[in-house]
Parts: sequence; C-alpha cells; structure tokens
Amino acid sequence: MTSRTFSLASFLLLAVLSLSARLSLAQTSADLQGAWKINTPDGSSHVLILSGDFFSWTIYGAKDGAFTSTKGGRWSKDGKKISLNYEFHTADKDKVGTTETIKLIQKGARIAAKGKGQPKGKWVDLDQGKTTPLNGAWLISGRKRNGETQPINTNRPRKTMKILSGTQFQWIAYNTETKQFFGTGGGSYSAEGGKYVENIGFFSRDNSRVGASLSFDFAVKEGDWIHSGKSSKGAPLYEVWSKRK
Repeated sequence: MTSRTFSLASFLLLAVLSLSARLSLAQTSADLQGAWKINTPDGSSHVLILSGDFFSWTIYGAKDGAFTSTKGGRWSKDGKKISLNYEFHTADKDKVGTTETIKLIQKGARIAAKGKGQPKGKWVDLDQGKTTPLNGAWLISGRKRNGETQPINTNRPRKTMKILSGTQFQWIAYNTETKQFFGTGGGSYSAEGGKYVENIGFFSRDNSRVGASLSFDFAVKEGDWIHSGKSSKGAPLYEVWSKRK
C-alpha cells in the first residue's frame, strides 16, 4: 500500500468515525427530548422540559402545586454532560447569563442527574415519545387589539416564552437584561383537532388556579402558532407565537 493510499484510507476512516460520533451524540440528545419528572422526599415535584435547544426546570408542591422556583434557557449535550445556559433563574437571578454543567445519565425511559445539589433518584419520562404540532419553544410575537394584530418584537430583552413537550407546557415572562422574572405557569396539555387545552399544574401568581383547565382554538400557519379564545377572565384573546431558533 502506497503512502498516498494509506493517507486516503486514514482520512476516510477518520471521517467515518467523526460522522459516527456526531450521529451518536445527536441521537443521544434526541433521546432526551421531552418532559421528565421526579418527586423528592421533601414533597416537591421537579419537571424538566427539554424541547429543541431550549429547556425549563420547575419545582412545585407535589400535592398542591404551590410554586417554588423555575429556571431555563438554552441547553446542549456533550457525552454524559448537559450544559444549561440560563435566561431566567428565580432562585438566583445572578445566574442569568451563566452556564451550569451537570452530569445526566439515561437508562431507557428514566434519567438521573448527578452532582452536588441535584435531586436524588430517577426521573420518569412523562411523554413516552408523544409529540404534537406545538412541540418546541415559542415567543409571543403578536396580539390582536381592536380588530388589528399588533406585532411584538421578539428580539427585545423582555420576553414571554412558551415551551412545550409532547404533553407538558410552561409559559414564562422574564427579562434577560434586568434579570427580572414576572410570572410563570404550566402543567399538562393536549392539542388535537384544532383545540388546545391547558391543565394548570402550577401558577406562580395565583395558586388557586391549580387544577383548572382552559380551552382555546389553535392553528399553525406559516410556522406561527395562532392561539385564540377567551382568557381566564372571559375576555377575547388572540395571540401569535413564533418558533424560537
């Protein structure tokens, strides 16, 4: 075998190994997509939503849904470690804009987070592979008022985001510049036949809303989520949400 042939063979082998590693990493990250839950001995529920490149991690009372804290932003995976880049963090606002790395081990439909301060035990897969047209992270980009849809700048620091897995949803209002947090709510949802139904599992502004269900019309048009119906106070509601990239 000539040195030229050997070099070409080595190059091809390295290319194949590199591609295999990238595919393996992508597959591992894809396997983590969805919502995960763990109940801890102190009576809390932790729900972790990993949807696309975005995540939210919320803690609330397992029995009464009383809100404790939430954090989230972008995430990425490298081997057995995931990096969490925070856009909001109610327990410690100084962590907004920083990145935390934790070890995450997956075994089938369960995962475990390792490291100081991480909840002990195994997280259960809430979605079991289920998806809907609304999976992903969305920013509110328009509201209809007086019959006209008024655009909302999604690039400003003040954001209202919804993040959805196949069965779980959460909305969060926050400011990445001032590190302020304005409110959040979430729980389970369904999106079928043009009907979007939210079942509230926690709500930071009003714990009495836990257990309520809200029904809306929805459609995805040209990549935007059109959300309409009536608010919890009975007022007409029409919103446009744009997918985060």
